[in-house]
Amino acid sequence: MRNTIILFLLALLALLLFSAGNLYAKEAVILYTGNTHAMLYPCSCPVERDGGIARRASLIKDIRKEYPDLLLLDCGSFTAGGGVLDEYAQNNILDAQRSELNLKAMELMGYDAVALSSDEFNFGKDFFLKNARKNNPAFLSANLDSDKVEPFILREVAGLKIAIIGLTDLAASQKSEGLPVKPVDSIVAGLISRLRGEGVQVVIVLSTLDIKESQELISKVKGIDILFTNRDLGHDKLPPKIGSTFIVRPSWQARKLGKLTLKAKGGKFLGCKDEKIRLSDKIIDDPDILAMLPRCYSDSNCKKEGLLGSCQNPGKLNAACLFVEPNKFKVTVISSRDCLVCNPRQTIDGLKKLFPGLDAEYLDLEQARGLIKDFSIETLPAYIIGPQIQKEPLFESFKENLELKNGMYLLNARMGGLSFFLNRQPRKGSFDLFFSLFDGNTAGMLSIVKEFKPDLHFLAVEKDGGFETMLGQFETEEYLRAVCVQKYYPDKFWDYLACRAKNIGSSWWEDCLLDGGLKDIKVCAKGQQGALLLKQNIALNNELQISSGPGYLVDNRQIFSSAGIPDKEELKKLIKK
Repeated sequence: MRNTIILFLLALLALLLFSAGNLYAKEAVILYTGNTHAMLYPCSCPVERDGGIARRASLIKDIRKEYPDLLLLDCGSFTAGGGVLDEYAQNNILDAQRSELNLKAMELMGYDAVALSSDEFNFGKDFFLKNARKNNPAFLSANLDSDKVEPFILREVAGLKIAIIGLTDLAASQKSEGLPVKPVDSIVAGLISRLRGEGVQVVIVLSTLDIKESQELISKVKGIDILFTNRDLGHDKLPPKIGSTFIVRPSWQARKLGKLTLKAKGGKFLGCKDEKIRLSDKIIDDPDILAMLPRCYSDSNCKKEGLLGSCQNPGKLNAACLFVEPNKFKVTVISSRDCLVCNPRQTIDGLKKLFPGLDAEYLDLEQARGLIKDFSIETLPAYIIGPQIQKEPLFESFKENLELKNGMYLLNARMGGLSFFLNRQPRKGSFDLFFSLFDGNTAGMLSIVKEFKPDLHFLAVEKDGGFETMLGQFETEEYLRAVCVQKYYPDKFWDYLACRAKNIGSSWWEDCLLDGGLKDIKVCAKGQQGALLLKQNIALNNELQISSGPGYLVDNRQIFSSAGIPDKEELKKLIKK
């Protein structure tokens, strides 16, 4: 009898501990990439030479030590080729070889699943079928008809039962040589219904559909918790959230590793936090991956400080880099002591990575008055480059960043940066902010800058009698309502923006203006008054040709941006100066 009581008490204690554990929030981690286009080495970019599969493998191993049951996913387009998005494409033989090597590395890294885009058929159906597999990693597509492909996989992470569904863009049918690619709506709806019935708590979709198709899918099919997209790298983008569906996008070429942390409590999915981890040169290459890699596939893989490199026997095991002394040429840099945000040395360091023979001479504004007049320079920093740059191997691909004037070359602001307007009338103490409500950092950024009382400008441009925004009509209507709120309820404007920024994926904008005149705002936003107000709001954007942000204009002369939420104390010092 005593033993029976003890066993009962032990069982009861175990049940209580299990129940208590379910009451606390748990975290499941997903690491992800996409749009890598079989980029094997760090990028050949002038600054922050991030990326590379050896660094990626090393970082994944480190994170797995903390989260041994993590998921590792790819959002598609892991194959080389595919037009302009693969800047390292050379020829079919080397590109196909690079793709197979990339897939082998992904197998060693332990990828759970990959989505299939039309890029996976860049070398034809036979190449695809030869490399496809149902596990390690699983090739996922619910709408591609092939026995080498799975529609979904199931995984359990941190107590959460997760389903991952793959979707292939319809353009794949033009390359798949007879493998049918079907429309997705009914397929996904049926799968979600079935999976929910089997106890799945989180539904993830790896989508390679275009932006419009993904947006329509989320609107029509309920129950998608997280959608990964590899298609919003250009002008059109999806918001971070649509309804209850979180939108996640990978870093191009896997220069950063995505880390998505899912939160759950009592077996219920609560939300997720997304972050990107730089694959910088501080990460030590994984030796197993490094042993697989040829020394180089192209000249861009051969980099050494102060020297020019070329790849010998590209893609072969005996590949090698040959380095030679570069040609010398001069760059004259003009800046101003009054420009507190100018950083020409950073640009010069970047240029030296492309042109190791570059020699920089620095002049202050007063020393360069003659040059400023001769070259009609209107913004600083300015970079005047000698004609010897024409002899550089990279000149032809770089010359679109240069303007020929007086026998010399001026570096354009897109490449050199624009920090100071020479011909704008100074307005001491003025502060203008250019931003998108749909940026994930906007809520935090607004809380930082509020005390400085900036003039706010939404990121929109006039076009064809209307307005163009990154997310199209959805974003344009948001700004039309906002400028009308500013007009009719100026004392509530900041609170309204802060409220919308915190939940911009929701269509219930009225909740942020509970005691306001909703009818007035709707009439204004839909009519000519709203259009006129937004036109006035973005007039300075158009004048300065600002199309991205967040951007900051101080004293009507100094302009700069921030990668995320700005530092409050640094901002305060700059505005006071």
